[in-house]
Amino acid sequence: MVITINQKDLKPVLMEPKVLGIKNPYYIIREGNRVILVIAQGKNGVEFNKTTCFLSNNLGVNVYQCLYGQGILLMQRNDEAGEAKEFKVATLSQSKQVEVPAGLVICIINVGRNFLVVHGPLIENEELESKTIIERHGLAYYVVEKKGEIAFEQNPNYSVHPQISTE
Repeated sequence: MVITINQKDLKPVLMEPKVLGIKNPYYIIREGNRVILVIAQGKNGVEFNKTTCFLSNNLGVNVYQCLYGQGILLMQRNDEAGEAKEFKVATLSQSKQVEVPAGLVICIINVGRNFLVVHGPLIENEELESKTIIERHGLAYYVVEKKGEIAFEQNPNYSVHPQISTE
């Protein structure tokens, strides 16, 4: 089954929800207990195109593999008050795998010039974006382009911005 995610679906997690962005930011191809995410290249305002935020709630570690393109996988853990207490970044390139522990909210961002294709576990409910993430319009940092470079912009809806660690 192929699910098309449109601009309206992505607005709750965008830095600038009113900006005209990519009409169909990404597609989800579901087969059994796995999914393939096909994320379009481009930007929504200054922010690189991305997926909505998903809670990695499967038991143990979830493995995501990049099949094509270049991107970034963001991982965030919040405290009980909804503030970000941990923020990790992993780069994605063809054939690279990233392990994501359970309990982290993830977002996949296309920073390349082509589609980004990522294979991963089925999220039982695509609506698993936590209420906090929606209320705060995304994760603690946005991935934007500044002077032709990839940069991280603090989300002003969080009062705590943990140090960014890399995987």
